[in-house]
Amino acid sequence: MAPHSTVIAGEETGGSAAYQPGDPDLAGYVILEFDAFEWCEEDEPIVSHPHDPFGRIDVLRSSRHVRIESDGRLLAESSRPALLFETLLPVRFDLPRDDVVVRLELSDTVTYCAYKGRATYYSVPDGPRDIAWAYHEPLHDAELVRDRVCFFDEHLDVIVDGERRDRPVTPWSS
Repeated sequence: MAPHSTVIAGEETGGSAAYQPGDPDLAGYVILEFDAFEWCEEDEPIVSHPHDPFGRIDVLRSSRHVRIESDGRLLAESSRPALLFETLLPVRFDLPRDDVVVRLELSDTVTYCAYKGRATYYSVPDGPRDIAWAYHEPLHDAELVRDRVCFFDEHLDVIVDGERRDRPVTPWSS
């Protein structure tokens, strides 16, 4: 709970579901603890956060030749990527698992996306950690990336149709 705040709703366990912040600049506002509620848009559960009306994803099949490398080591190569376009983020290349040429080790890391669902992360043994992820049970908008592997362009070399792409700067760059 935020310092100097007032609990306005709580569970029987004493946890707060909502509170008013003590900051006078935020007077009249209420902060909700997202996990304390079962959020839905119509009958669909909201995962991670509500959809942004100005944000979206699109997934398109492609025949572009995509090569993923780490310090010159080939990790994956495919001519069957699914290109995932997401508002304000670089295009992602989701590759069939069969086109990944290194062994990937399951990580404990899991994240959630409101548009794609639950992501499971993978590491390269004796190599980069949490460098790839997959959606094994994606939300309906991301069905075309089901069980495909996507690598962090921010940390690897991505060559598309023979052209090395610049590494994008995103919240995951560091």
